[in-house]
Amino acid sequence: MMAQKGNISIHAQNIMPVIKKWLYSDKDIFLRELISNGCDAISKHKVLSVKGEQEKRDAYRVDVVVNEENGTLTITDNGIGMTEEEIEKYICQVAFSGAEEFLKQYKPEDGEKSGIIGHFGLGFYSAFMVSKKVEIDTLSCIPGAKAVHWTSEDGMEYEIEPSERTEVGTSVILHLNDDDREFLNLWTLRETLQKYCAFMPTEIYASEIKKPELDADGKEKEPAAPILINDTFPLWMKKPNECTEEEYKEFYKTVFHDFDEPLFWIHLNAEFPFNLKGILYFPKLKNEFTSGEGVIKLFNNQVFVADNIKEVIPEFLMLLKGVIDCPDLPLNVSRSFLQNDGQVKKISDYITRKVADRLVSEFNTKKADYQNYWKDIHPFVKYGCIRDEKFFDRVKSAIIYKTTSGEYLTHKEYKDKNCDGDETIMYYTSDEKRQAQMIEMFTSQDKDVVVMDTLIDNNFMSFLEYAAKDDRIQFRRVDAGLDGLTENAETDKNQEEKLQNTFRTVMDDKDLDVKLVSLKSEEMPAMITVEEQSRRFSEMSRQWGGGMQMPEKRTLTLNKKHPLVTYLLNVDNEDEKTTLVCEQLMDLAEMARQPLVAERMVSFLKRSTKILSLAVEEK
Repeated sequence: MMAQKGNISIHAQNIMPVIKKWLYSDKDIFLRELISNGCDAISKHKVLSVKGEQEKRDAYRVDVVVNEENGTLTITDNGIGMTEEEIEKYICQVAFSGAEEFLKQYKPEDGEKSGIIGHFGLGFYSAFMVSKKVEIDTLSCIPGAKAVHWTSEDGMEYEIEPSERTEVGTSVILHLNDDDREFLNLWTLRETLQKYCAFMPTEIYASEIKKPELDADGKEKEPAAPILINDTFPLWMKKPNECTEEEYKEFYKTVFHDFDEPLFWIHLNAEFPFNLKGILYFPKLKNEFTSGEGVIKLFNNQVFVADNIKEVIPEFLMLLKGVIDCPDLPLNVSRSFLQNDGQVKKISDYITRKVADRLVSEFNTKKADYQNYWKDIHPFVKYGCIRDEKFFDRVKSAIIYKTTSGEYLTHKEYKDKNCDGDETIMYYTSDEKRQAQMIEMFTSQDKDVVVMDTLIDNNFMSFLEYAAKDDRIQFRRVDAGLDGLTENAETDKNQEEKLQNTFRTVMDDKDLDVKLVSLKSEEMPAMITVEEQSRRFSEMSRQWGGGMQMPEKRTLTLNKKHPLVTYLLNVDNEDEKTTLVCEQLMDLAEMARQPLVAERMVSFLKRSTKILSLAVEEK
């Protein structure tokens, strides 16, 4: 058998159901596509007028008109219009792009922007997602051209005939399906237009045709004026030096409906190696759980594409709110998703780099302001460091730590102030109130304690210990050990063993580890220390392990300088009083770390009452 070659045949009746059902993620997107086509027609007319081939118009516009009585929605533009031949070429051939062919013929000069949106020639067919019949009425700007009327009821069979139209431009008339009549409501229409078209480069107006209304005198009221939908020159299209602080804030409130002012913002403006403009805002966070509530709107030539496209916006930047407009993005045929492309990675890296550079700039030039909003941005910065080591390398000099005294220190400042030698041990608290007694022991020795009390901090500390190896950072919670808190006095092993046996018997815990030391502070009789890594593993297993419990390596440390411990060393018999003291010391030490479980708290309260009663009786 000889090898044969041929062409795959694709028929409209086969592809139209796919376009209707699967090509677009949201049905209302037909408005974006049809209005984009209208804006393209106007952009083409502008190009021709610049070339001297057409006379420039005083005003360009797209009108969207609702006629609820007739069940029609009409999109009209005063662009270049189409001839019968162009309709046959661009409308009747699926995926033939008039935009691409026009750009080939009228390639913009260096530094010029065409402003033409279309790429694929499929957008028009989105009309059939909501329409039982679609009409096109058009007149080309070519001298001597004749007006044309095109009609189709299913997108597969069509009819072309002469039209009576006298104005250059195009009207697309949609006869909406019964299930899609919500788009005949002017307010629903307006909301959808503002979603997709709020910043398109041509003025877009919405209006409705309705029966004349009469005033109190029986005279016909003037029909309502068309509503302007969009801002044709949004803030991100301007140069940063052309924008005021108030304009940035007002744009933020308008677009994101957030009346808390943003902390600061980044105005992106790149022309090489890709064209990208945008503004990214750092919002105020009400709590750490709102860190995932940001929204970054992606535009293509001022046409809204989607929110939070992960290929362009790294996950950790989703805290931010903003807009990014990039005509160079390789969108797929529905303009809803990105195609895999190396350019996308470059754009994503560029955005990440600009965010990191701005953070460092804020830290270096506005340190007091930066410290004030660190509480809002630190979860984002920490998460970004964990997710992207390049981001960490750029921002690590701007990472700061709040101490229990309210001071903010960088790693270097903490090390210079608190550490000797090359290694940095950073003491921290995860709960300032509960661990107050331990904190006081460190601060009384002139040791700073930093606050690490958010969900991400365990992971962030582990990341720093690994990623910042050159800095030799170690984090230890204030109850993880006794470094610098004890006097250099020898421990009597016999006394230590006696106390360990006593507590093991009273607490019915044969594995309880007890140590006897001389703390520099005489106020704390007992404390429970948990080895740092053991406690972290245990906490992470509770948080992420689906209920799995990891045992902690706990040690009961007793202060031999405290009278209660001295009492226990001097008693020979384990009577009721000894039991009360041991149990009370154990619970007090535990409460300094974490809340007691319900049953243990009940026992603690009863025992406390009993101890008070005994104290009164002795008087």
